[in-house]
Amino acid sequence: MIDFARVQKELQECSREKDSSGIRVSPKSDNLARLTGIIPGPLGTPYEGGSFEIDITLPDGYPFEPPKMKFVTKFRRWLTLETSFCSINHPRHPNISSQSGAICLDILKDQWSPALTLKTALLSVQALLSAPEPDDPQDAVVAQQYLREYQTFVGTARYWTESFAKASSLGVEEKVQRLVEMGFPDGLVRSTLEAVGGDENLALEKLLSS
Repeated sequence: MIDFARVQKELQECSREKDSSGIRVSPKSDNLARLTGIIPGPLGTPYEGGSFEIDITLPDGYPFEPPKMKFVTKFRRWLTLETSFCSINHPRHPNISSQSGAICLDILKDQWSPALTLKTALLSVQALLSAPEPDDPQDAVVAQQYLREYQTFVGTARYWTESFAKASSLGVEEKVQRLVEMGFPDGLVRSTLEAVGGDENLALEKLLSS
């Protein structure tokens, strides 16, 4: 059975240190087994400046079993809530599936330890962005590009980050106004924007799923 007291403690730790680490974790609803993590793209990489959302599902055996994590493919709504299109929010990377967002990382598999936490797992995912392991790929096509056409890989990865993983440059009040005009309450919009670090698209997704 999931140790929810520990999960609560981990969430509090992440909240206290979010400004220094950039790592954010929040529940998707009242169910603490379903969480959303956000990691910033590491400096000096093609992912720099991006904000990447990770879907986290805790198995019944957590913390003795590893959390299930994958990068999210987001659904953004524009103009009306009935119109949507799918856009990529996971990085182009040899160890991340370009199709599903699945992550190839040993601590999310057989190298997991109960001494690890959600924050350390997310930091490890962030570190993976800085140091790909193309010889143990999740996405063989991207891995081959990384090995054989490195500059093309870097350019493509940077383009994905620029196009799909960067927060809007709008000011806070402009973001609030746009979301309120979609029918969401002002107070809820502000608290949601704060929870996701000001990313309007992540806020919209969270509002639509609540």
